[in-house]
Amino acid sequence: MTAAPPSAPSTAPPPAPAPAPGGRSARRAPLVLRNRAFGAVWLGQVLTQAAVRMFQVGVSWWLVAYAVRDAAGLASGLFMAVCTLPAVVLAPLVAKAVGRYAHRSVLRTAAGLAAAAAAVLAVAAQAGGPPLAGVYAAALGLATCQAFFDPCLTTSVPELVDDEDIEAATGFELSTQSLAGLGGALLGALAVDRAGVAGLAAGCAAAYLGAAVLVATARFRSPAPAADGAAPADGAAPGGRPLRRILGELPYVRRILVCFTAANLFTAAVFVVVPLYTRSVLDGGGGTVALLEAALGTGALVGAFTGTRVPGRPTVAGAYCLGLMAVALALPGLAAHPAAVVCGLAVSGWCAGAVSVRFVALFQRLVPPADKPGFFAVMQAVLGASLPVASLVFGFAGDVLSPRALCLIQGAGLLPAALALALLGARTPEPEPAREPAPDAAAGARAGGR
Repeated sequence: MTAAPPSAPSTAPPPAPAPAPGGRSARRAPLVLRNRAFGAVWLGQVLTQAAVRMFQVGVSWWLVAYAVRDAAGLASGLFMAVCTLPAVVLAPLVAKAVGRYAHRSVLRTAAGLAAAAAAVLAVAAQAGGPPLAGVYAAALGLATCQAFFDPCLTTSVPELVDDEDIEAATGFELSTQSLAGLGGALLGALAVDRAGVAGLAAGCAAAYLGAAVLVATARFRSPAPAADGAAPADGAAPGGRPLRRILGELPYVRRILVCFTAANLFTAAVFVVVPLYTRSVLDGGGGTVALLEAALGTGALVGAFTGTRVPGRPTVAGAYCLGLMAVALALPGLAAHPAAVVCGLAVSGWCAGAVSVRFVALFQRLVPPADKPGFFAVMQAVLGASLPVASLVFGFAGDVLSPRALCLIQGAGLLPAALALALLGARTPEPEPAREPAPDAAAGARAGGR
């Protein structure tokens, strides 16, 4: 789940829409077509997240099916923990980098370094069977680059689109994760079955290189100047407050993040459970893993584009979606049939996508613009803090319990988070949208953040 508040309007007036055939305004076209800069960066994000997801799915299947005979669940869980740890540990450094340096430079550098890391693994794997340590090291490198890329792109959306297009851009951006999951589902495990880790890593390197080229060709607008009239250094957004104060002054947002952090303890385990379930219960191969991951990714993609149509306040809609996801995740534990698993994962993906869009748009409106770089890094860290724990716990449990039992545990674990979110919505009115602070306040905030 990600989110971002509407930013300060661009200093440059938006270009007038060009007339389209039939008298229709070009503004009726999809955002990625009528805004080439955003379209290029969005496609770059599709490639980076597809690459990292393909790598995660492929290596998880490689560990379970080929590399590790005993304690395969723990090996897979440890791998997923390595993939999620950088976003948590590096949150303060990411916030500083996103707030200080030009966003295009951060995005381009992250994608380029990831391409280099994947290429090194491809060469090493081609020379012989890749050691586990090398695969884990490459996973750590890719995850580190992604930890910089994702919050930087979220923060830079106002530099790519007009204010009225913020929500549409958010939907496209969140759909990237769904597209990435779908691409990883179709290619990750199949690539390992047919080309091994060397082919998998080569494909990831090509995707990251393409993303770096796309970002380099995109034109970013200059962000709004600081309140005192001084332009931000290196094209970055104005400096925000210390990270510990951002969530401290947003209690409503903080409580929502706590609910979703607890939920992530159980939803994130799906990436460990799927390969174990495929091997032990369905007795399938890479094609089965691809089918299940595709169901999850397709559901999330549909949810990302339809989430704004879910009625009710975000907290109420989120509570219903978490409750529905609990039932969907538990379904494979009750019925060990491929159709039941596909349906359960598709519904779970839809719930995740719909919830993400609603809360991203909410946070875009509640978080002060000057706090965006720090907030999105902190948000990624808070939501991601449960992922390494969930991966290790469910990976270890996968060597002791059956995958069907793990599915039931996932469903049961989501219910308290859904209830807490429903109570929050019933007891707390939604705050007013955030505005730019007054000049004196903004100056004080910048001084306090140094």
